[in-house]
Parts: sequence; C-alpha cells; structure tokens
Amino acid sequence: MLFSGANASRNEASYILFGAPFDFSTTFIPGTRFGPNQLRKFSAHFEDYDPRTKTHFSELLVHDFGDVIPESSHLPTYLDYLGGFITEAVNDNLTPLLIGGEHTVNLAAIRALQPDTYVCLDAHLDLRDSYQDNPWSHATSTLNALEVVDHAIILGARSGCEEEWDHAIESDVTIIPPEEVSSWEPNLTGSVYFSIDIDAADSSIVPGTGTPEPFGLTTQEMLHVVRLVSPHASGFDIVEVNDRDSGQTAILGAKLLREFVHSHQHSLL
Repeated sequence: MLFSGANASRNEASYILFGAPFDFSTTFIPGTRFGPNQLRKFSAHFEDYDPRTKTHFSELLVHDFGDVIPESSHLPTYLDYLGGFITEAVNDNLTPLLIGGEHTVNLAAIRALQPDTYVCLDAHLDLRDSYQDNPWSHATSTLNALEVVDHAIILGARSGCEEEWDHAIESDVTIIPPEEVSSWEPNLTGSVYFSIDIDAADSSIVPGTGTPEPFGLTTQEMLHVVRLVSPHASGFDIVEVNDRDSGQTAILGAKLLREFVHSHQHSLL
C-alpha cells in the first residue's frame, strides 16, 4: 500500500516517504506501529489537486519507500538503521518525509539533516531525561532533538512534569501555548526540521493517538502552522498516529503531510 499520489520513482523523486512502524515506548494507548499504514490507507480518498497552490500532489515527485521494519525493540539500533536510509536520501538531495510510529523515530531524520532549529506541534514538552527508566521514551523526544539542534520551538504544548516546564524557560526552548498558536509569527533562520505529533490537536479531534490531551489545537490552527513553517523546512514527520479509531486521526495526519508537500514545493517555484 502506497501513500496516495506518492507514485514517483526513486530516481525522479524530490521527496521520499519512509514509514517507521516503531512502537515500543508507548505508555498509554498502543498501536503506533500501525500508524504508517493508517496514514497511507486514509490518504486514498483525497482529491489530487490543491486549489491554493494550483498543484497536483501526484505531480510533486513523492516516492513512497515503504516501511523500514525494526528488527528489535532497541531504539538506538533502529535509529541507526533508519538513519542510514534517510542519510542516503539526503545525500541525493531528497526531502525526507517520515511517518510513524512513536515520536522517538524522528531523531534518525534530525541526525541525518543536522538542522539548526526543531519546530514541533505537540501537546507534550517531551523534555524528560527518561520516562519509566527509559532514556529513549517518546517522552524524551524533544530533549533528544536538542542534542543535535540549537533551538526547539514547541507549538501547542500543554502537558509536562515540573522539571520539563523548568527546562522550557531556558534559552534553547520556546513554548507557544495553544491560545497563542493562531497569532504566532515565525522568525526562523538557518535550517529547520518540522515535526507534527498528532496529539497537538485537541483530543476530541484525534482519538487515535497514544496520549491524547484536551484543550488542544484545531485543525485550522495546525494547517496555519504547516503553511508557515513548510517553506523553511528541510525535513518533516507525522508521528503518534495509531489504529484505535475509525480513521479520523490518520485523515488529519495524511492531509497535513500533503499540505507540507504542497506548501514546501510552492515556496520553491
């Protein structure tokens, strides 16, 4: 099963999509290993044409590589394995698109791209040193990204332990709370990696995610951020989608991925 419209060959592609069905540190509702196929499945009914950018998704040269299957539950090993494929794509001047899978998988792309700034839509700060004695938990993803990037911007964050909120006031992290996202104006310099944890959306919108949080973003607010950030980004991911709903979470994630490609490509024209 391919992501709908991602029908370019590897040799002609400008974008390359990797599935990362890794699901070993989920702590509440499991199932993110099914996220890549959920996103592919529920991309099938979208219209190919985007009237805002006047582009057809199927003509934007996206290649679906398929899933990079984990051979063990040891995340550092999987990150090295996944990162090898992403690094090869980056060396070929392809823009990587990663669909998870839990949030930790995007460290492979961040390491491959070595961006200056990490921009993330997320309900959670993910700044823990470890969670449940696991330093590679999905609750550590932003802190792990900060080992590579200089600065992290988290939009829509509304959940974290006391230590995480203490870290969030330091200079390497900027928090944009949900009520300020619609008026946020980015001042992005250098290279940017863009991540969407689908739980940034309000829990009433995305029941198919592992740690849903109320008081979150609307779909329009998320779309607004994608259109603002995409022109600056060298890589992108959608993570934390699972199969525990009727597809509404995957529909949002798949549509945001398409919007990233349309907006990113439109900025290059």
